[in-house]
Amino acid sequence: MSISRRSSGTSSALQALASQVHPVFMLPPVACSWFGAFLAGETSLLVGLVHSVAIFSAVYTAHVKDGYVDFYGRGEDDDHPLTRRGCVLALVGATTLFFACLAALWVLANPGGVALTLPTWFIGYFHAPQLDTNPVTATSGYPLGIALAIAGGYYVQAGALSPVAVAFAAVFLVLLSGVKVIDDAQDFEYDRSIQKRTVAVALGRERARTTAYALMALALVAVVAFALAAVFPPSTMLAVLGFAAVAVVARRADPELATMLLVRGSYVFLALLLFAVWFRPLS
Repeated sequence: MSISRRSSGTSSALQALASQVHPVFMLPPVACSWFGAFLAGETSLLVGLVHSVAIFSAVYTAHVKDGYVDFYGRGEDDDHPLTRRGCVLALVGATTLFFACLAALWVLANPGGVALTLPTWFIGYFHAPQLDTNPVTATSGYPLGIALAIAGGYYVQAGALSPVAVAFAAVFLVLLSGVKVIDDAQDFEYDRSIQKRTVAVALGRERARTTAYALMALALVAVVAFALAAVFPPSTMLAVLGFAAVAVVARRADPELATMLLVRGSYVFLALLLFAVWFRPLS
């Protein structure tokens, strides 16, 4: 049986497997792994690479499982590039790579880093259909994975957590939870029809939108507070201004355009935070 639903052969199989790499959603977790590493100070590139590959494998697992459930289980998607067998093989391959990375981190780094990284696979694998039907877990799954990527990336380098690493992880958890509420609102009608209780379905569109922007505002206020308390470098407030500008524009847009703007705004937010931490221009 072929791996690809569209044609047979090695090239088609590789293209089908590669189709599950979604850069828009996979780049931030990998980047946050490195962000955690840079926060730690002196960075082992080998350890950082292994941890980032583990995070990539966890997110790849999430995409494959989510696509499998949506197409073969729920009939939500109109098409899917992988056959059932292809999905299983992709899941086995990604899971094998993930746990091989954990084994390497155990040897190269420390058990604590492994303990912080392991939950990312469970979040990815069980996102659909177990976690994505509850308003809290449907919203917080991806953001929690990002937070763990930061904390784990820091821990495998430093051998312990610090207040600054925990604070950055918490900021991203809250900020991206707000973005995820907006993202889920795109599928409001369909989710409601299958009783999939996202925040938008549970609260209604307007209350969900208010909740989403309140979460994002809380995260930005937290960055300012941490900067004033000297937990974050002062220049991290530039990231607040960058994301706030995007959020103001997104506030007037429909859920699809708002999601596109906010996701890309989160890239700007991360880039400015990385700049602030690495170069500390106002310190």
